[in-house]
Amino acid sequence: MASFVQQIGIEHPLIQAPMAGASTPELAAAVSIAGGLGSLGVGYAEPQAILDQAARVRALTDRPFALNLFVLPDDVEPDMAAVERARQRLDALMEREGLDVRTTLPVRWAPRFSDQFAALCEARPAVASFAFDLPTQAQMQELKRREIYVIGTATTAAEARAWAERGADAVCVQGAEAGGHRGGFLHAGETPLIGLFALIPLAVHAVADCGRDVPVIAAGGIMDGAGMLAAEALGAAASQLGTAFLACPESAAAEAWKRDLATAEDHRVATIRSFSGRDARGLRNRYVEAMEGMAGELPAYPVLNALTAPLRRAAAAAGRADLVSEWCGQAAARVRPQPATELMARLMHEYRLARRALAPH
Repeated sequence: MASFVQQIGIEHPLIQAPMAGASTPELAAAVSIAGGLGSLGVGYAEPQAILDQAARVRALTDRPFALNLFVLPDDVEPDMAAVERARQRLDALMEREGLDVRTTLPVRWAPRFSDQFAALCEARPAVASFAFDLPTQAQMQELKRREIYVIGTATTAAEARAWAERGADAVCVQGAEAGGHRGGFLHAGETPLIGLFALIPLAVHAVADCGRDVPVIAAGGIMDGAGMLAAEALGAAASQLGTAFLACPESAAAEAWKRDLATAEDHRVATIRSFSGRDARGLRNRYVEAMEGMAGELPAYPVLNALTAPLRRAAAAAGRADLVSEWCGQAAARVRPQPATELMARLMHEYRLARRALAPH
């Protein structure tokens, strides 16, 4: 059986996490050129933007890359009374903070997943990855027909098994340490926060029960080559790194956000719901503390995400990272700001050194 890297045609067992809102075609292309799998998070993008971004990656490299979508219902019908309460709270906060922007009601709360999926199929990346739920059987068959390799996101062994049973080619397990939105979907009302090094072997065992070889990819708090090797020792076929690439110049993260990563205290990385209406890992900053205790009253994703979007953009433009969703993993302070190509070379050098150090003499 071909290894994971052989199956998708890359050189190194390293995936750059999709990071919707922070990943760019330039970042994805740089990682792919360096032998990893570059990824674009297009969960917020309209169909034409998905096609345009995929075309931009292809203009930069002919190497494999991934597109990532959030699996959501096409239609959202929120409680408008809850929407109005959230708008009042958000507008009051922005007024206190001196930002000249207010919430508005969007034409749509989010792009329609079915339209995004059609665009992804048209773009035909080497790899498609998904979070928040499972595509339908028909959608999986369409991906197979186009020979697109499918990676599903799981936060528990049960979710890993569900992806394997749905026909995913690989499963990315998201440990508690992982930054950004939690990709889970089976455990309503819960936020599973299983440490990565406990989750890897649990997921490996779970997918093995499906009777076929489904590689497990490790995500969460991995910042160097030694961490990649440690995940591999527990059964991971590759590692997915996101926060490690956030401070690269190719990343679209706001400059103030990038600066905050380098001084992030580990105990200030938390699970946050008040930015998007869905649990995500990031820095506890001024916005998070101002919205404390409101999470249960706020609309769910994607409604709250749409309401806070103009506020986050205005805060980023004003250099106010303390009012931006500063998503990051548990070891954020270990970021190393440098071009993605240089970081890839550094990571793989560390990986080889760690392997050599553990080799029997």
